[in-house]
Amino acid sequence: MRRLRREFFGRSVHAVAPDLIGAVLLFNGTGGVIVEVEAYHHTDPAAHSYAGKTARNAVMFGPPGHAYVYRSYGIHWCLNFVCEPEGSASAVLVRALAPTHNLAAMRRRRGIRDEQLLCSGPGRLCQALGITAREDGLRLDRAPFAIYPRKLDVEISIGPRIGITKAAEHPWRYGLTGSRFMSKPFKA
Repeated sequence: MRRLRREFFGRSVHAVAPDLIGAVLLFNGTGGVIVEVEAYHHTDPAAHSYAGKTARNAVMFGPPGHAYVYRSYGIHWCLNFVCEPEGSASAVLVRALAPTHNLAAMRRRRGIRDEQLLCSGPGRLCQALGITAREDGLRLDRAPFAIYPRKLDVEISIGPRIGITKAAEHPWRYGLTGSRFMSKPFKA
């Protein structure tokens, strides 16, 4: 199967985000099926790029198809995919995976056995895959990343993003309907 290329990410963040649900994300051969993401557009007060370019968010302003990795609350690494044309500074936060590849490594890194908790949240996901600041700025269409498009049609749930205070009402969170691996269920 062909990997997703830079062109895939060069589109609107609002087109890319739902198209990632059901795709397979691997990092050094470890990963799974993307079951939850959130979109962050540069016009969005919750986006790291909203107030302008800084050393922390510079990758968001670069070309699409790169990893933007940042530390949340000084504790957890979070993986984002830079989208839209260069300068747009929009990205998709990968919130959760259904683990399918190299579960032993994920369990070792996370120190738990329960596969439902391995990648159910952006911090857990990065810890399970071994993603840190070293990956900030790396291309998504080259090793150590491998992202493959979804093979089948999926039902996607849409709702407000979680864990933010600004623009929290935007329905820019997407999830694989019925997945037990999401960080938080969608409200019915």
